[in-house]
Amino acid sequence: MERRDTYKTITKATEEILLKEKKSKFYGFAFPIQNEEEAKQNVEALKKQFPTANHVCYAWQLGVEQASYRANDDGEPNNSAGMPIYGQIQSFDVTNVLIAVVRVFGGTKLGVGGLISAYRNAAKLALEEAIITEKTIEEQLLLKFEYAEMDLVMRFIKKNQLNIFSQELNLDCEIVISVRKSKVESVVDNLKTLHKIKVSKID
Repeated sequence: MERRDTYKTITKATEEILLKEKKSKFYGFAFPIQNEEEAKQNVEALKKQFPTANHVCYAWQLGVEQASYRANDDGEPNNSAGMPIYGQIQSFDVTNVLIAVVRVFGGTKLGVGGLISAYRNAAKLALEEAIITEKTIEEQLLLKFEYAEMDLVMRFIKKNQLNIFSQELNLDCEIVISVRKSKVESVVDNLKTLHKIKVSKID
């Protein structure tokens, strides 16, 4: 199986979207997140923003190859809120994202089927509102070489359209380059043919 070196995520938090269902109000939000702590902070902020809300249900996903996720029903019947929200994250194929749906109860019970539908649709609307972008996973390589090899290295970087992340150019030079994950092995192999250049991966 080819390892993915791109992923889709959202560029910024969305404005709230409102879905009304039998007098209940469902407010949907999408947030870009980098870790679980950011997810918690956003959920806590929504609870403060909506003090009359009965439930703040959510799902998030982080990572690409070994993605982790969580779905939370926040007191709604089991799997009637968090998992339908998470299903939309999967459907839109996005990661590093939190989708939260705030429910303000309107007095009429919706039943489990009605809840699943409402939470799923609110999550879908939030994601449709979001700006989704594709990002490339890159790894960094450290190149060490003598100044005399500078021209050779720069030609290699230009030819392979690599990005320089940082550089220290003295008698002994160090350049850190960013390489698309799927191309790392071939770039390393090619650099090794330039014998005077030492290359190592940065973890």
